[in-house]
Amino acid sequence: MKAGVVLAVMLMAAIVMVERGQAAITCGQVDSFLAPCLAYLTGEAKPSRACCTGVEYLKDNTPTTADRQAACKCIKDAATRYRGIKLDKARQLPKECGVDIGVPITPDIDCSK
Repeated sequence: MKAGVVLAVMLMAAIVMVERGQAAITCGQVDSFLAPCLAYLTGEAKPSRACCTGVEYLKDNTPTTADRQAACKCIKDAATRYRGIKLDKARQLPKECGVDIGVPITPDIDCSK
C-alpha cells in the first residue's frame, strides 16, 4: 500500500514538473538517441537505420517547447565534445531520415526560442 502511495506521489510530481514547462528529457537520453549517428555525422554516406530510429525517438520524446529547448542545448553541447562533425551533414540529418524535428540543426541556433 505504501509503495502505491509513493508511486502515485512521484507520478503527480512528474506531471506537475512537465505542466510547468520543465523539460523531461535529459542530455543522457539525447546522447543515446543520437550516438548511432556519429558515423554519418563524421563522413559516412548515409545515416544508418539505428541513427534514423534515434532521430525519431528524439522527436517523439520532445513534445513540449521546454523539451525541445533542452534537447537543443544538449545537441549543441555534444557538438563541442565530438570532433570531426560535418555541419552540412548535421543540417541534413533530419531530412535524410525523413523526420521533421521542427528546428534546423546549426551551431548558431538560439535554443531559447
